[in-house]
Amino acid sequence: MRPPAAPAPADPPGPGPEPCWNVALRRLLSDPYVFVASGPRRHEEWARDVLAVLRREVADPRGWQGLDADRAGPGREQVPAYPFAPPPAERFPAYLRPLERAAAAGALAVMSEEWQSEPAPVRSRPDREAVLADARTLLDRYGPDAEYWTNAIAAGSGPDPDFVAAGLRGTGSYTFLTGVYVNGLDLYEDLGLIAVSADEVGVFWSVGAY
Repeated sequence: MRPPAAPAPADPPGPGPEPCWNVALRRLLSDPYVFVASGPRRHEEWARDVLAVLRREVADPRGWQGLDADRAGPGREQVPAYPFAPPPAERFPAYLRPLERAAAAGALAVMSEEWQSEPAPVRSRPDREAVLADARTLLDRYGPDAEYWTNAIAAGSGPDPDFVAAGLRGTGSYTFLTGVYVNGLDLYEDLGLIAVSADEVGVFWSVGAY
């Protein structure tokens, strides 16, 4: 179940076509309960930059679209980073594991699924390759040298878990979510992906709620 969506920020005015990022983002992740935001990388210890994104302290450096249904929601009155209660930066290594780029694309692809009521997992969809192509388009933003990190437990055994084969429902994680009950929603599962480049960090987070 996804909470009512807040309006997506508009792209800055100007000539030129809409970024492929915006198109792929809407096509891939506009329906499930997913948080997507990017921010500047200002620290060698990039966990501090990720925390700034989760706390909505920074804006997208390019002015591109994100997804944040809780930006103006009542949850933030009780938990400033709602739906997140992230660990402090020094604790990130205990919660995150590295991913290869192909596995990162698979993680993004399964975020298009619903946690408990998905009738058509990505692995069985006729447009499976198109879904993965949209995921790769989102990752392209961060460049060929980007690093990827996830809270998925499966990544603890290696950086290339097959998220598509497992599906969203089959993916356990070290949670970044708050346990506070807000606005009639219990938050119970999450899958996160963090992209880190020399200049930016990107945060993609799928949230299970009922």
